Amino acid sequence: MSELPDRQTINAIISGYYADPFSLLGMHQTEAGLEVRALLPDASEVWVIETSTGRKCVQLKCLDSRGFFCAVVPRRKNLFRYQLAVTWHGEQNLIDDAYRFGPLLKELDSWLLSEGTHLRPYETLGAHADVIDGVTGTRFSLWAPNARRVSVVGEFNYWDGRRHPMRFRAESGVWELFVPAARNGQLYKFEIIDAFGQLRLKADPFAFEAQMRPQTASMICGLPEKVEMRADRKAANAFDAPISIYEVHLGSWRRHTDNNFWLSYKELAEQLVPYVKEMGFTHIELLPINEHPFDGSWGYQPLGMYAPTRRFGTRDEFRYFIACAHEAGLNVLLDWVPGHFPSDDFGLAKFDGTELYEHSDPREGYQQDWNTLIYNFGRREVSNYLAGNALYWMERFGIDGLRVDAVASMIYRDYSRAEGEWIPNHYGGRENLEAISFLRYTNRTLGHAAPGSITIAEESTDFPGVSRPPEAGGLGFWFKWNLGWMHDTLDYMKLDPVYRCYHHNLMTFGMLYNHTENFVLPLSHDEVVHGKRSILDRMPGDAWQKFANLRAYYAWMWAFPGKKLLFMGNEFAQGKEWNHDVSLDWHLLEGEDNWHHGVQRLVRDLNLTYRHYTPLHQLDFDPDGFEWLVVDDHENSVLIFVRRDRAGNEVIVASNFTPVVRHNYRFGINQPGNWREVINTDSAHYHGGQVSNGTVASQPIASHQRQHSLSLSLPPLATLWLVREAE
Repeated sequence: MSELPDRQTINAIISGYYADPFSLLGMHQTEAGLEVRALLPDASEVWVIETSTGRKCVQLKCLDSRGFFCAVVPRRKNLFRYQLAVTWHGEQNLIDDAYRFGPLLKELDSWLLSEGTHLRPYETLGAHADVIDGVTGTRFSLWAPNARRVSVVGEFNYWDGRRHPMRFRAESGVWELFVPAARNGQLYKFEIIDAFGQLRLKADPFAFEAQMRPQTASMICGLPEKVEMRADRKAANAFDAPISIYEVHLGSWRRHTDNNFWLSYKELAEQLVPYVKEMGFTHIELLPINEHPFDGSWGYQPLGMYAPTRRFGTRDEFRYFIACAHEAGLNVLLDWVPGHFPSDDFGLAKFDGTELYEHSDPREGYQQDWNTLIYNFGRREVSNYLAGNALYWMERFGIDGLRVDAVASMIYRDYSRAEGEWIPNHYGGRENLEAISFLRYTNRTLGHAAPGSITIAEESTDFPGVSRPPEAGGLGFWFKWNLGWMHDTLDYMKLDPVYRCYHHNLMTFGMLYNHTENFVLPLSHDEVVHGKRSILDRMPGDAWQKFANLRAYYAWMWAFPGKKLLFMGNEFAQGKEWNHDVSLDWHLLEGEDNWHHGVQRLVRDLNLTYRHYTPLHQLDFDPDGFEWLVVDDHENSVLIFVRRDRAGNEVIVASNFTPVVRHNYRFGINQPGNWREVINTDSAHYHGGQVSNGTVASQPIASHQRQHSLSLSLPPLATLWLVREAE
């Protein structure tokens, strides 16, 4: 006779406190024979059906009115494939029993996950459609080592945590379950009884698609197909390539005029992609598109690290947007935020009752600037979760690179903290050694597993070697934002021209350290919010001078060594600060030709000219690519330099940052010949005053320690680019 489960055991399994549901539920060989046990709340009748014959084997007895059924299969000793015919509310359903399937997690995956070196943890953890033993369903896996019980709940089981408690793999801390008939498109979460007995309902950290706020469920959907990186996309990311990045917040680039609602991914593919291509940019950089609960964070407080936000459409529609950008010859960069995450209860915070993803001590685990939590990079599974996410976007979406947000906040333990508010590392220093190790590992991994892709660091300090290989002691990024250049030059440009002669060094200082890193020159979203004013509005003077200053500054930036980044709206000189809740001020371009049109045309011409002439980009990170011709004329606020390519071809760049024409301005040059203006920001085409030189022949007159020289009229508040014509 069978030893039936006692009341205590039944209470434990129903309440969710039974340690190993697979040892109790399903089919088991016992002394009494082959016994089948099932937990089916609200069922009135249950039969065991032999799958191969469709024959009823035995009716399970209800041992508890809450839905616990059990019976011994007569005349059977060996395990066999079976199904359950279950009657709920008068209707019979034929289902596969989730508890007849064996362990899912492979030994190698378990080892690599525990070691923190699984290259693609997203292929194992999360929700994955599968066919096991001829049965179609979804396998769920979740890392929650300190939980007492985890159930998967969703549309397939009435969100009832009693129905699908998971198997615990103690060797890795992973919970797993194959749920027959759970299918793509269905919503789910994990119901956790945490380490302290509290019930928590959590979204899947590895969800590939998720609901948009205020809903928070995850969605079953298959892994996207891999996207191979074409040779042209790799070449566009190279150190010697022209890289001009258009930074975009998808929710406010443009909106529907009738209801102020967002454009969809499909509409953005039809409108944004052609615009960026027409403007001559080479890359689109998207502010974070990971699913996030708060619109006002602009995506910088993400929780769905593996799920593109549904604000603009589905996951596959986002992939379509990227494919359209690639078809147009544009590379796509994502803003990526491994530096912090919000404390929303459905997310990662105290995931299994313990500080699993974050630190327990707020001096390490709380980011006070943003009221968010900090990842525990020293926990192998956490760093693996993030490093795998970086590769996921490259492989599965065809993303060409990541701009990593707030690197300084990651690599310094005392970032934005007063004395006593931070914990030193084990050497007594301020560096976060675990975060540094994580960044090196991630960059090294991408270099090997996604060759051709790039990472760009937003790092606001002078930490050495940010864009140098880990093998040489660097962090391994390909590029670094040059925030020092940005602050210095904007500080200079906002000065009344009469005072610029006293701050000449702000424009020249950048070259003293320019070759210590591979720099990107950014005029990003951070520079047009929080009372800083728009870039245009920082320029001094009346309207004419503001626009002239801006045009001169843009041409200076595009010619200066380093790749370029411009935030949306700056390309047509938006006058107001950026507001994420509304569209850019496209109405400024309506009607008659005006100054805004002039700036927009200039930015397009800068991009196209910059891409055409190799001296302007080929040796960005080589000292041979740059030389000052006039660096010390602070009285006139004139600066002149030359850009050079490997073949020795040169482009001369001359800027006059005063509102006075400098007639007959003579300076020495390296290569005699006829020099032609290819960019003049004072051109009438850009709504300037049309002080022009056309083509100018050099003269054998010594100047600035050179045997030959040019004499130009330097327009007021303007920058010129000149190229030497072929002899």
